[in-house]
Amino acid sequence: MKRFLKRIHLLLYTACVVLSFTIFYPFLYYFTRKPARYSTLNSFRYMFAILPSLLTGIFYRFKFKQCIDWSKTYVICANHSSNLDPTVLSLLIKTKFAFLGKQDLLENPVTALFFKTIDIPVNRDSKIASFKAFKRAAEYLEQGISLAIFPEGKIGEDYPPVMHEFKNGPFRLAIEKKVAIIPVTIGDSWKKMWDDGTKYGSSPGICHICVHAPVETSGMDIADADLLRDNIYNIIHADLAQYES
Repeated sequence: MKRFLKRIHLLLYTACVVLSFTIFYPFLYYFTRKPARYSTLNSFRYMFAILPSLLTGIFYRFKFKQCIDWSKTYVICANHSSNLDPTVLSLLIKTKFAFLGKQDLLENPVTALFFKTIDIPVNRDSKIASFKAFKRAAEYLEQGISLAIFPEGKIGEDYPPVMHEFKNGPFRLAIEKKVAIIPVTIGDSWKKMWDDGTKYGSSPGICHICVHAPVETSGMDIADADLLRDNIYNIIHADLAQYES
């Protein structure tokens, strides 16, 4: 019965995503047409992201280790185990931002709207395509547009989920542009929906998120990228232990 109810909840959540996208599509389409409109687009992205969760009883509780000055530009790095995780970052970030994500997101009609415009798809199978993606990401940071990244690059097949090693690109980028990194621990979104929910369904409840203090990159050089990567990984991973039970 529990599995059946979780399947029904997933269907309801999916229907609410479609409903929310239908409601906000005219606004999302308009504000994705020109880069000058991207700052306003993020406001509508927030509303589009939160509506399905509210309608299906999924809520998000943020704990901040330090107040974040959103007038600054950041690279925001979070662990990734659920399709709810982009919603988490969309609700968290209070400044102009874009996602840096895998190219597969271009195949989804919902995410494609963003990844063909404001967001940046990365094809890791092509060195040239990856170079172009990170070049565009660097330009965003120079323009004061923050980047939201899941540095694992995927949701693993392990259940319960475990953190996989981080890709190096975001940390090199942060060092090159002297931009601080905000580590984010998304503690238990997978308990509400693991991956896309197709295997175990979804359920209502509260997702707990810890937003850590920004880690500055000033004074670092490219040789420190591995050290920075491992530091961010350890910060996020250490906080995950409390959610394992």
